[in-house]
Amino acid sequence: MFARAASPGRENAQRIHVAAEVFDEMMSAPDKGIPRDLLRKAECVGIVPGLKRAAFIAGAKYGKGVLVCRTAAGRWSGPSVIRIEGGSFGFQIGAGETDLLFLVMNRHGEDKLMADRFTIGGDASAMAGPLGRTAEAQTDALLRAEILAWSRSRGIFAGVSLEGATLRPDHDDNWRLYGREATQREILTGATPAPRVAGELYSALDRDRARVAQRQ
Repeated sequence: MFARAASPGRENAQRIHVAAEVFDEMMSAPDKGIPRDLLRKAECVGIVPGLKRAAFIAGAKYGKGVLVCRTAAGRWSGPSVIRIEGGSFGFQIGAGETDLLFLVMNRHGEDKLMADRFTIGGDASAMAGPLGRTAEAQTDALLRAEILAWSRSRGIFAGVSLEGATLRPDHDDNWRLYGREATQREILTGATPAPRVAGELYSALDRDRARVAQRQ
């Protein structure tokens, strides 16, 4: 068992707050944003605000964010705090901090998230996400991809593959968030009740669903 404080703490509450803001901003961007039909099909949504280069290791990248998945009941799970490290993020990571949003598109990809650590592109196939409000130009490769990802730096959007990046839960922060030890599987399947601070993120996800409904 981890010997950690039970309080969620300001850091995790702030992380969820910023993740909700980033999601709102990226999904409300005009025409060249993230296709909403892909979001509707996604099993999980990951948001990593402020991905950055690690100054102490040449070329290394590091970020911490939150991940939610759809449960069997059709609701969003509680957020799991995740770390993403390494990988190929393209030119935008050189422009300072980069916001990252990724979608896990199927159950096989979601199953990979349950591990304590996995490599994107090795354990789960990944592609740069398409830009534009619809994904009508889907290719066979896009349809087979388990993870699609986008970045935003200084207002510029781009699809990124995340090839070679590792993703793992942050057990210490999840302990602080939930007040007890909780595995990645328990959190993402909804077996662990969501903390109250997750409400802001759910509101952002629901706002986007409402925007879609208004356009239909």
